[in-house]
Amino acid sequence: MTSSTSTATARTSSEARAVARTQTLIKGTNGIGTVRKTTLPGGLRIVTETLPSVRSATFGIWAHVGSRDETPALNGATHYLEHLLFKGTKRRSALDISSAIDAVGGEMNAFTAKEYTCYYARVLDTDLPLAIDVVCDMLTGSLILEEDVNVERGAILEEIAMTEDDPGDCVHDLFAHTMLGDTPLGRPVLGTVDTVNALTADRIRRFYKKHYDPTHLVVAAAGNVDHNKVVRQVRAAFEKAGALRKPDAQPIAPRDGRRSIRMAGRVELLGRKTEQAHVVLGMPGLARTDERRWALGVLNTALGGGMSSRLFQEVREKRGLAYSVYSYTSGFADCGLFGVYAGCRPSQVHDVLKICRDELDHVAEHGLSDEEIGRAIGQLRGSTVLGLEDTGALMNRIGKSELCWGDQMSVDDMLARIAEVTPDAVREVAHEILGQRPSLAVIGPLKDKQAARLHEAVA
Repeated sequence: MTSSTSTATARTSSEARAVARTQTLIKGTNGIGTVRKTTLPGGLRIVTETLPSVRSATFGIWAHVGSRDETPALNGATHYLEHLLFKGTKRRSALDISSAIDAVGGEMNAFTAKEYTCYYARVLDTDLPLAIDVVCDMLTGSLILEEDVNVERGAILEEIAMTEDDPGDCVHDLFAHTMLGDTPLGRPVLGTVDTVNALTADRIRRFYKKHYDPTHLVVAAAGNVDHNKVVRQVRAAFEKAGALRKPDAQPIAPRDGRRSIRMAGRVELLGRKTEQAHVVLGMPGLARTDERRWALGVLNTALGGGMSSRLFQEVREKRGLAYSVYSYTSGFADCGLFGVYAGCRPSQVHDVLKICRDELDHVAEHGLSDEEIGRAIGQLRGSTVLGLEDTGALMNRIGKSELCWGDQMSVDDMLARIAEVTPDAVREVAHEILGQRPSLAVIGPLKDKQAARLHEAVA
Protein backbone atom coordinates (compact mmCIF):
# COMPACT_ATOMS: atom_id res chain seq x y z
CA MET A 1 0.00 0.00 0.00
CA THR A 2 2.73 2.45 0.84
CA SER A 3 6.41 2.80 0.11
CA SER A 4 8.53 4.23 2.87
CA THR A 5 11.91 5.94 2.87
CA SER A 6 13.14 7.45 6.12
CA THR A 7 15.20 10.51 6.86
CA ALA A 8 15.86 12.23 10.15
CA THR A 9 16.44 15.85 11.00
CA ALA A 10 17.59 17.01 14.39
CA ARG A 11 16.55 20.24 16.04
CA THR A 12 18.45 21.81 18.92
CA SER A 13 15.70 23.95 20.44
CA SER A 14 15.46 24.21 24.18
CA GLU A 15 11.94 22.78 24.09
CA ALA A 16 12.77 19.57 22.23
CA ARG A 17 16.15 18.19 21.28
CA ALA A 18 14.87 14.85 20.08
CA VAL A 19 14.77 13.76 16.46
CA ALA A 20 11.82 14.31 14.13
CA ARG A 21 11.07 11.26 11.99
CA THR A 22 10.17 11.91 8.35
CA GLN A 23 8.86 9.35 5.84
CA THR A 24 7.77 9.42 2.22
CA LEU A 25 4.53 7.45 2.31
CA ILE A 26 3.50 7.83 -1.32
CA LYS A 27 6.05 8.73 -3.96
CA GLY A 28 4.43 10.83 -6.65
CA THR A 29 5.51 11.48 -10.22
CA ASN A 30 8.01 14.33 -10.52
CA GLY A 31 7.04 15.42 -7.02
CA ILE A 32 3.34 15.64 -7.88
CA GLY A 33 1.12 13.77 -5.43
CA THR A 34 3.95 12.95 -3.04
CA VAL A 35 2.69 12.31 0.49
CA ARG A 36 5.19 12.78 3.33
CA LYS A 37 4.85 12.42 7.06
CA THR A 38 6.88 13.82 9.93
CA THR A 39 6.38 12.84 13.56
CA LEU A 40 7.66 15.51 15.90
CA PRO A 41 9.01 14.95 19.40
CA GLY A 42 5.90 15.20 21.51
CA GLY A 43 3.86 12.90 19.25
CA LEU A 44 2.50 15.46 16.77
CA ARG A 45 2.08 14.01 13.25
CA ILE A 46 2.28 16.19 10.14
CA VAL A 47 1.28 14.83 6.70
CA THR A 48 1.36 16.74 3.41
CA GLU A 49 0.47 16.08 -0.21
CA THR A 50 2.25 18.20 -2.78
CA LEU A 51 0.54 19.52 -5.93
CA PRO A 52 2.79 22.22 -7.44
CA SER A 53 0.36 22.89 -10.30
CA VAL A 54 -2.30 24.55 -8.10
CA ARG A 55 -2.24 27.99 -6.48
CA SER A 56 -4.12 27.07 -3.31
CA ALA A 57 -3.40 25.15 -0.14
CA THR A 58 -5.65 23.67 2.52
CA PHE A 59 -4.33 23.32 6.04
CA GLY A 60 -6.16 21.31 8.70
CA ILE A 61 -5.72 19.85 12.14
CA TRP A 62 -7.56 16.64 13.00
CA ALA A 63 -8.32 15.76 16.61
CA HIS A 64 -8.78 12.16 17.73
CA VAL A 65 -12.02 12.97 19.55
CA GLY A 66 -15.66 12.79 18.58
CA SER A 67 -19.06 12.41 20.15
CA ARG A 68 -18.40 8.72 20.90
CA ASP A 69 -15.80 9.87 23.47
CA GLU A 70 -18.47 11.62 25.54
CA THR A 71 -20.29 10.40 28.61
CA PRO A 72 -24.08 10.88 28.63
CA ALA A 73 -23.65 14.06 30.67
CA LEU A 74 -21.06 15.40 28.21
CA ASN A 75 -23.10 14.68 25.07
CA GLY A 76 -22.45 17.58 22.72
CA ALA A 77 -19.18 18.68 24.39
CA THR A 78 -17.01 17.88 21.35
CA HIS A 79 -19.15 19.99 19.05
CA TYR A 80 -19.47 22.74 21.68
CA LEU A 81 -15.68 22.84 21.92
CA GLU A 82 -15.40 23.08 18.14
CA HIS A 83 -17.37 26.34 18.32
CA LEU A 84 -15.37 27.70 21.23
CA LEU A 85 -11.98 27.31 19.57
CA PHE A 86 -13.05 30.10 17.20
CA LYS A 87 -13.88 32.46 20.08
CA GLY A 88 -10.39 33.64 20.93
CA THR A 89 -6.88 32.86 22.16
CA LYS A 90 -4.23 34.70 24.16
CA ARG A 91 -3.03 36.26 20.88
CA ARG A 92 -6.26 36.78 18.94
CA SER A 93 -9.87 37.71 19.55
CA ALA A 94 -12.68 35.96 17.67
CA LEU A 95 -12.74 38.88 15.24
CA ASP A 96 -8.97 38.68 14.76
CA ILE A 97 -9.28 34.99 13.86
CA SER A 98 -12.00 35.45 11.26
CA SER A 99 -10.70 38.72 9.81
CA ALA A 100 -7.18 37.33 9.32
CA ILE A 101 -8.47 34.67 6.92
CA ASP A 102 -11.12 36.92 5.34
CA ALA A 103 -8.46 39.54 4.57
CA VAL A 104 -6.66 37.14 2.23
CA GLY A 105 -9.82 35.77 0.60
CA GLY A 106 -9.56 32.43 2.36
CA GLU A 107 -12.17 30.26 3.98
CA MET A 108 -12.07 28.64 7.40
CA ASN A 109 -14.38 26.17 9.10
CA ALA A 110 -14.56 23.02 11.21
CA PHE A 111 -16.69 19.90 11.59
CA THR A 112 -17.36 17.39 14.32
CA ALA A 113 -18.10 13.72 13.69
CA LYS A 114 -18.64 10.73 15.93
CA GLU A 115 -14.95 9.76 15.97
CA TYR A 116 -12.98 12.89 15.06
CA THR A 117 -13.01 16.67 14.74
CA CYS A 118 -11.32 18.77 12.05
CA TYR A 119 -10.40 22.47 11.82
CA TYR A 120 -9.21 23.80 8.48
CA ALA A 121 -8.43 26.84 6.36
CA ARG A 122 -8.13 27.06 2.57
CA VAL A 123 -6.02 29.93 1.22
CA LEU A 124 -3.72 30.98 -1.60
CA ASP A 125 -0.43 29.11 -1.43
CA THR A 126 1.41 32.32 -0.52
CA ASP A 127 -0.87 32.77 2.51
CA LEU A 128 -0.29 29.28 3.90
CA PRO A 129 2.01 30.55 6.73
CA LEU A 130 -0.85 32.74 7.94
CA ALA A 131 -3.32 29.84 7.89
CA ILE A 132 -0.87 27.65 9.79
CA ASP A 133 -0.32 30.31 12.44
CA VAL A 134 -4.04 31.02 12.93
CA VAL A 135 -5.25 27.40 13.06
CA CYS A 136 -2.38 26.26 15.29
CA ASP A 137 -3.05 29.19 17.62
CA MET A 138 -6.72 28.17 17.86
CA LEU A 139 -5.87 24.56 18.67
CA THR A 140 -3.18 25.28 21.25
CA GLY A 141 -4.22 28.56 22.85
CA SER A 142 -7.99 28.63 23.16
CA LEU A 143 -9.15 30.54 26.25
CA ILE A 144 -12.62 28.98 26.64
CA LEU A 145 -13.91 31.89 28.70
CA GLU A 146 -17.14 31.51 30.62
CA GLU A 147 -18.74 34.46 28.83
CA ASP A 148 -17.93 32.87 25.46
CA VAL A 149 -19.42 29.56 26.61
CA ASN A 150 -22.63 31.32 27.58
CA VAL A 151 -22.88 33.29 24.34
CA GLU A 152 -22.12 30.29 22.12
CA ARG A 153 -24.67 28.17 23.95
CA GLY A 154 -27.41 30.15 22.22
CA ALA A 155 -25.86 29.58 18.78
CA ILE A 156 -25.58 25.84 19.40
CA LEU A 157 -29.18 25.59 20.59
CA GLU A 158 -30.20 27.35 17.36
CA GLU A 159 -28.15 24.82 15.39
CA ILE A 160 -29.96 21.97 17.15
CA ALA A 161 -33.28 23.64 16.35
CA MET A 162 -32.23 24.08 12.71
CA THR A 163 -31.38 20.39 12.45
CA GLU A 164 -34.68 19.38 14.01
CA ASP A 165 -36.44 21.57 11.45
CA ASP A 166 -34.87 19.44 8.69
CA PRO A 167 -36.41 15.98 9.02
CA GLY A 168 -34.40 14.69 6.07
CA ASP A 169 -31.29 15.27 8.17
CA CYS A 170 -32.74 14.46 11.58
CA VAL A 171 -33.96 11.01 10.50
CA HIS A 172 -30.36 9.80 10.19
CA ASP A 173 -29.75 10.65 13.86
CA LEU A 174 -32.94 8.79 14.69
CA PHE A 175 -31.75 5.78 12.68
CA ALA A 176 -28.40 5.76 14.52
CA HIS A 177 -30.30 5.72 17.80
CA THR A 178 -32.59 2.97 16.52
CA MET A 179 -29.60 0.79 15.63
CA LEU A 180 -27.15 1.69 18.42
CA GLY A 181 -29.43 2.71 21.26
CA ASP A 182 -28.41 5.03 24.08
CA THR A 183 -24.68 4.59 23.48
CA PRO A 184 -22.03 7.16 22.50
CA LEU A 185 -22.37 6.18 18.83
CA GLY A 186 -26.15 6.27 19.05
CA ARG A 187 -26.39 9.77 20.51
CA PRO A 188 -26.48 12.92 18.33
CA VAL A 189 -23.20 14.73 17.66
CA LEU A 190 -24.80 18.08 18.54
CA GLY A 191 -26.06 16.85 21.87
CA THR A 192 -29.53 17.71 23.14
CA VAL A 193 -31.05 20.88 24.53
CA ASP A 194 -30.73 19.48 28.06
CA THR A 195 -27.10 18.34 27.77
CA VAL A 196 -25.97 21.55 26.06
CA ASN A 197 -27.67 23.66 28.71
CA ALA A 198 -25.94 21.65 31.43
CA LEU A 199 -22.38 22.00 30.07
CA THR A 200 -20.15 24.45 31.95
CA ALA A 201 -16.96 26.23 30.97
CA ASP A 202 -14.99 24.22 33.54
CA ARG A 203 -16.17 20.86 32.18
CA ILE A 204 -15.43 21.90 28.60
CA ARG A 205 -11.93 23.11 29.57
CA ARG A 206 -11.15 19.74 31.15
CA PHE A 207 -12.42 17.99 28.02
CA TYR A 208 -10.19 20.26 25.90
CA LYS A 209 -7.04 19.56 27.92
CA LYS A 210 -7.66 15.81 27.84
CA HIS A 211 -8.32 15.42 24.11
CA TYR A 212 -6.26 18.15 22.43
CA ASP A 213 -2.83 16.93 23.49
CA PRO A 214 -0.40 16.79 20.49
CA THR A 215 -0.45 12.98 20.66
CA HIS A 216 -4.16 13.15 19.75
CA LEU A 217 -3.66 15.48 16.78
CA VAL A 218 -2.80 15.08 13.10
CA VAL A 219 -1.78 18.09 11.02
CA ALA A 220 -2.56 17.80 7.29
CA ALA A 221 -1.78 20.15 4.40
CA ALA A 222 -2.40 19.68 0.67
CA GLY A 223 -1.81 21.78 -2.41
CA ASN A 224 1.18 23.84 -3.47
CA VAL A 225 3.00 23.13 -0.23
CA ASP A 226 6.59 22.38 0.77
CA HIS A 227 6.67 19.65 3.40
CA ASN A 228 9.76 20.86 5.21
CA LYS A 229 8.45 24.42 5.42
CA VAL A 230 5.11 23.22 6.77
CA VAL A 231 6.91 21.16 9.41
CA ARG A 232 9.06 24.09 10.49
CA GLN A 233 6.10 26.46 10.71
CA VAL A 234 3.89 24.00 12.60
CA ARG A 235 6.68 23.09 14.97
CA ALA A 236 7.43 26.73 15.69
CA ALA A 237 3.75 27.44 16.38
CA PHE A 238 3.34 24.50 18.76
CA GLU A 239 6.63 25.20 20.55
CA LYS A 240 5.68 28.87 20.94
CA ALA A 241 2.51 27.70 22.68
CA GLY A 242 4.49 25.30 24.89
CA ALA A 243 2.55 22.35 23.49
CA LEU A 244 5.51 20.01 22.78
CA ARG A 245 6.72 19.59 26.34
CA LYS A 246 6.94 15.79 26.35
CA PRO A 247 9.51 14.85 23.68
CA ASP A 248 9.17 11.12 24.36
CA ALA A 249 5.37 11.07 23.94
CA GLN A 250 4.05 8.83 21.16
CA PRO A 251 1.02 9.40 18.91
CA ILE A 252 -2.19 7.74 19.98
CA ALA A 253 -3.02 4.65 17.92
CA PRO A 254 -6.06 4.48 15.63
CA ARG A 255 -9.23 3.25 17.29
CA ASP A 256 -9.84 -0.47 17.30
CA GLY A 257 -12.11 -2.94 19.02
CA ARG A 258 -15.02 -5.09 18.01
CA ARG A 259 -18.55 -3.88 18.63
CA SER A 260 -21.45 -6.00 17.46
CA ILE A 261 -24.78 -4.35 16.68
CA ARG A 262 -27.61 -6.63 17.70
CA MET A 263 -30.52 -4.27 17.11
CA ALA A 264 -32.99 -5.93 14.72
CA GLY A 265 -36.63 -5.40 13.97
CA ARG A 266 -36.73 -2.11 15.88
CA VAL A 267 -38.99 0.74 14.77
CA GLU A 268 -38.73 4.34 15.99
CA LEU A 269 -41.32 6.88 14.87
CA LEU A 270 -41.04 10.60 15.54
CA GLY A 271 -44.32 12.33 14.82
CA ARG A 272 -43.89 15.66 13.03
CA LYS A 273 -46.23 17.86 11.01
CA THR A 274 -44.19 17.59 7.83
CA GLU A 275 -45.27 17.43 4.20
CA GLN A 276 -43.29 14.22 3.67
CA ALA A 277 -42.55 11.10 5.65
CA HIS A 278 -38.79 10.56 5.93
CA VAL A 279 -37.68 6.95 6.38
CA VAL A 280 -34.43 5.07 6.84
CA LEU A 281 -34.56 1.29 6.60
CA GLY A 282 -31.30 -0.43 7.42
CA MET A 283 -29.15 -2.93 9.24
CA PRO A 284 -25.61 -3.40 10.60
CA GLY A 285 -22.86 -2.75 8.06
CA LEU A 286 -19.07 -3.08 8.21
CA ALA A 287 -16.35 -1.39 10.21
CA ARG A 288 -14.20 0.98 8.18
CA THR A 289 -11.18 -1.36 8.49
CA ASP A 290 -13.02 -4.41 7.16
CA GLU A 291 -11.45 -5.57 3.89
CA ARG A 292 -14.92 -6.30 2.54
CA ARG A 293 -15.67 -2.57 2.54
CA TRP A 294 -14.61 -2.34 -1.12
CA ALA A 295 -17.24 -4.90 -2.11
CA LEU A 296 -19.81 -3.16 0.10
CA GLY A 297 -19.01 0.13 -1.63
CA VAL A 298 -19.77 -1.46 -5.00
CA LEU A 299 -22.97 -3.00 -3.64
CA ASN A 300 -24.08 0.34 -2.19
CA THR A 301 -23.43 2.13 -5.49
CA ALA A 302 -25.40 -0.42 -7.51
CA LEU A 303 -28.26 -0.57 -5.04
CA GLY A 304 -28.81 3.12 -4.31
CA GLY A 305 -25.84 5.23 -5.37
CA GLY A 306 -27.03 6.91 -8.56
CA MET A 307 -29.76 7.44 -11.14
CA SER A 308 -29.21 3.99 -12.64
CA SER A 309 -29.30 2.25 -9.25
CA ARG A 310 -32.01 -0.28 -8.43
CA LEU A 311 -33.72 1.77 -5.75
CA PHE A 312 -33.78 4.96 -7.83
CA GLN A 313 -35.19 3.12 -10.80
CA GLU A 314 -37.82 1.16 -8.87
CA VAL A 315 -39.00 3.88 -6.48
CA ARG A 316 -38.64 7.06 -8.50
CA GLU A 317 -38.32 6.34 -12.20
CA LYS A 318 -40.89 3.54 -12.54
CA ARG A 319 -43.42 4.60 -9.90
CA GLY A 320 -42.71 8.25 -9.02
CA LEU A 321 -43.16 7.55 -5.31
CA ALA A 322 -40.23 9.66 -4.09
CA TYR A 323 -38.02 12.46 -5.29
CA SER A 324 -35.04 11.48 -3.14
CA VAL A 325 -34.12 7.84 -2.55
CA TYR A 326 -30.65 6.43 -1.97
CA SER A 327 -28.60 4.00 0.08
CA TYR A 328 -25.50 4.75 2.14
CA THR A 329 -22.92 3.20 4.45
CA SER A 330 -21.38 4.53 7.66
CA GLY A 331 -18.20 2.85 8.87
CA PHE A 332 -16.78 3.33 12.35
CA ALA A 333 -13.70 1.81 13.96
CA ASP A 334 -15.53 -1.24 15.24
CA CYS A 335 -18.91 -1.41 13.52
CA GLY A 336 -20.94 0.09 10.72
CA LEU A 337 -24.40 0.85 9.38
CA PHE A 338 -26.11 0.31 6.04
CA GLY A 339 -29.21 2.36 5.35
CA VAL A 340 -31.78 3.18 2.67
CA TYR A 341 -33.35 6.64 2.81
CA ALA A 342 -36.51 7.86 1.08
CA GLY A 343 -38.72 10.91 1.41
CA CYS A 344 -42.30 10.48 0.25
CA ARG A 345 -45.90 11.52 0.86
CA PRO A 346 -47.20 10.00 4.11
CA SER A 347 -49.89 8.11 2.19
CA GLN A 348 -47.19 6.36 0.13
CA VAL A 349 -44.84 5.39 2.96
CA HIS A 350 -45.87 1.73 3.14
CA ASP A 351 -45.61 1.26 -0.63
CA VAL A 352 -42.11 2.79 -0.60
CA LEU A 353 -41.00 0.65 2.33
CA LYS A 354 -42.33 -2.52 0.71
CA ILE A 355 -40.45 -1.83 -2.53
CA CYS A 356 -37.24 -1.08 -0.66
CA ARG A 357 -37.55 -4.19 1.52
CA ASP A 358 -38.37 -6.36 -1.51
CA GLU A 359 -35.27 -5.07 -3.33
CA LEU A 360 -33.04 -5.67 -0.30
CA ASP A 361 -34.38 -9.20 0.11
CA HIS A 362 -34.05 -9.96 -3.61
CA VAL A 363 -30.42 -8.77 -3.78
CA ALA A 364 -29.60 -10.63 -0.56
CA GLU A 365 -30.90 -13.88 -2.04
CA HIS A 366 -30.01 -13.55 -5.71
CA GLY A 367 -27.28 -10.91 -5.81
CA LEU A 368 -26.70 -8.37 -8.55
CA SER A 369 -26.06 -9.02 -12.21
CA ASP A 370 -22.54 -8.80 -13.61
CA GLU A 371 -23.66 -5.82 -15.67
CA GLU A 372 -24.86 -3.93 -12.59
CA ILE A 373 -21.64 -4.71 -10.72
CA GLY A 374 -19.49 -3.60 -13.65
CA ARG A 375 -21.40 -0.34 -13.96
CA ALA A 376 -21.12 0.27 -10.22
CA ILE A 377 -17.36 -0.34 -10.26
CA GLY A 378 -16.94 2.21 -13.04
CA GLN A 379 -19.16 4.73 -11.26
CA LEU A 380 -17.33 4.29 -7.95
CA ARG A 381 -13.90 4.66 -9.57
CA GLY A 382 -14.95 7.83 -11.37
CA SER A 383 -16.59 9.43 -8.34
CA THR A 384 -13.54 8.63 -6.22
CA VAL A 385 -11.25 10.57 -8.54
CA LEU A 386 -13.68 13.43 -9.16
CA GLY A 387 -14.16 13.79 -5.42
CA LEU A 388 -10.45 14.50 -4.97
CA GLU A 389 -10.17 17.37 -7.44
CA ASP A 390 -9.56 20.13 -4.87
CA THR A 391 -7.03 20.67 -2.12
CA GLY A 392 -9.66 20.51 0.61
CA ALA A 393 -10.66 16.97 -0.39
CA LEU A 394 -7.00 15.94 -0.55
CA MET A 395 -6.34 17.36 2.91
CA ASN A 396 -9.36 15.44 4.22
CA ARG A 397 -8.12 12.21 2.68
CA ILE A 398 -4.60 12.28 4.06
CA GLY A 399 -5.62 13.67 7.46
CA LYS A 400 -8.39 11.16 8.02
CA SER A 401 -6.24 8.30 6.72
CA GLU A 402 -3.47 9.05 9.21
CA LEU A 403 -5.87 9.49 12.11
CA CYS A 404 -8.18 6.55 11.41
CA TRP A 405 -5.90 4.01 9.71
CA GLY A 406 -2.38 5.16 10.56
CA ASP A 407 -1.52 4.65 6.89
CA GLN A 408 -1.93 6.21 3.45
CA MET A 409 -3.22 4.74 0.22
CA SER A 410 -2.55 6.34 -3.13
CA VAL A 411 -5.43 7.10 -5.49
CA ASP A 412 -4.09 4.50 -7.90
CA ASP A 413 -4.13 1.89 -5.14
CA MET A 414 -7.70 2.85 -4.23
CA LEU A 415 -8.81 2.53 -7.85
CA ALA A 416 -7.07 -0.84 -8.08
CA ARG A 417 -8.83 -2.13 -4.97
CA ILE A 418 -12.20 -1.12 -6.41
CA ALA A 419 -11.39 -2.69 -9.79
CA GLU A 420 -10.38 -5.95 -8.08
CA VAL A 421 -13.84 -6.43 -6.54
CA THR A 422 -15.40 -9.57 -8.02
CA PRO A 423 -19.09 -10.31 -8.59
CA ASP A 424 -18.82 -13.17 -6.10
CA ALA A 425 -17.43 -10.83 -3.43
CA VAL A 426 -20.33 -8.41 -3.96
CA ARG A 427 -22.87 -11.24 -3.77
CA GLU A 428 -21.32 -12.60 -0.59
CA VAL A 429 -21.40 -9.25 1.18
CA ALA A 430 -24.94 -8.63 -0.10
CA HIS A 431 -26.08 -11.95 1.35
CA GLU A 432 -24.43 -11.21 4.69
CA ILE A 433 -25.45 -7.56 5.10
CA LEU A 434 -28.82 -7.40 3.37
CA GLY A 435 -29.89 -10.80 4.68
CA GLN A 436 -30.13 -9.42 8.21
CA ARG A 437 -33.42 -8.34 9.71
CA PRO A 438 -33.63 -4.56 9.31
CA SER A 439 -34.69 -1.78 11.64
CA LEU A 440 -36.58 1.37 10.72
CA ALA A 441 -36.59 5.06 11.63
CA VAL A 442 -39.44 7.34 10.48
CA ILE A 443 -40.20 11.02 10.88
CA GLY A 444 -43.54 12.31 9.65
CA PRO A 445 -47.25 12.93 10.26
CA LEU A 446 -48.36 9.30 10.24
CA LYS A 447 -51.77 8.41 11.63
CA ASP A 448 -52.23 5.68 14.22
CA LYS A 449 -53.16 2.98 11.68
CA GLN A 450 -50.22 3.90 9.47
CA ALA A 451 -47.82 3.86 12.42
CA ALA A 452 -49.10 0.46 13.54
CA ARG A 453 -48.25 -0.99 10.11
CA LEU A 454 -44.61 0.14 10.18
CA HIS A 455 -43.52 -3.11 11.81
CA GLU A 456 -44.49 -4.91 8.59
CA ALA A 457 -41.38 -3.42 6.94
CA VAL A 458 -39.05 -5.09 9.46
CA ALA A 459 -40.92 -8.34 10.03
